[in-house]
Amino acid sequence: MTTVIRTSGLRKHYGRVHALDGLDLSVDEGQIHGFLGPNGAGKSTTIRILLGLARKTGGEASVFGSDPWRDAVALHRRIAYVPGDVSVWPNLSGGEAIDLMARLRGVSRHDTSYRAERERLVEAFQFDPRKKGRAYSKGNRQKVALIAAFSVPADLYILDEPTSGLDPLMDVMFRREILRARAAGSTVLLSSHIMSEVEQLCDRVSIIRAGRIVESGTLADLRHLTRTEVSFEGTDASVAAGLTGAHDVSAEDGRVRFTVDSDAVAAVLPELGNRAVAGLRIAPPSLEELFLRHYGDELGGETGPADASAAPAAAGR
Repeated sequence: MTTVIRTSGLRKHYGRVHALDGLDLSVDEGQIHGFLGPNGAGKSTTIRILLGLARKTGGEASVFGSDPWRDAVALHRRIAYVPGDVSVWPNLSGGEAIDLMARLRGVSRHDTSYRAERERLVEAFQFDPRKKGRAYSKGNRQKVALIAAFSVPADLYILDEPTSGLDPLMDVMFRREILRARAAGSTVLLSSHIMSEVEQLCDRVSIIRAGRIVESGTLADLRHLTRTEVSFEGTDASVAAGLTGAHDVSAEDGRVRFTVDSDAVAAVLPELGNRAVAGLRIAPPSLEELFLRHYGDELGGETGPADASAAPAAAGR
């Protein structure tokens, strides 16, 4: 499989702050790759380097096999980018801004296929292209960027918190367009805070912490890192006593609950069958649980180096 994005030992320093500190990331062609991490972890810094908007301090980065700093102009003909906080030209209408961005990607606003796709997206996102940019809310500014990105086919979509400011209905439309892009053979790097969004859309996920990838793989690959919840009908917690690998056994609300390492679930099921339990439920760990495995200490008050020292514009999200 062709690798579209590859970084190896990627570093970016802002003075004494190490926004990226040896990042190894690989995104394969035709995949939706989730890029997950809190503010200050280095997601946006990585994206700026991949777009050729920032120069790396050290390590390697390539997009389509080319250096994003040296070959930015050629690469941008193949890339569509949506940031998390879109600014638009105040005196241009939304439609004029979309057409201008299409021209920058080499497409005439009179191109019939572009016009048809633009109109389809305007309707899908319930967007009024006649208003001036100064009149748009944050959500409508996001729609300008999303319509501009999807109306011209791209080989690679780099999306940095793209649904920020969108209402739930428009978030559904965004997900449909992402899946449509993948079906057409495009590759997507999706940076997001929204666990359900990443879990529903992404083929692979990379979790970044303090400028490094701490885990990467499919959700099935990563679920071994935390425990699966198992429950069945009953009020006697002792029924679960002695089960292989059972942890945190409790009985409440008419159910006995316990957790088990995800890769040990198959061994527990025959034992439960021998005990004739009823109403068995097995809940695999969510992406949020995987995420909290790596960031639970920060939620308890720990702050990473990038968060503590770097300005948001410098250290990135």
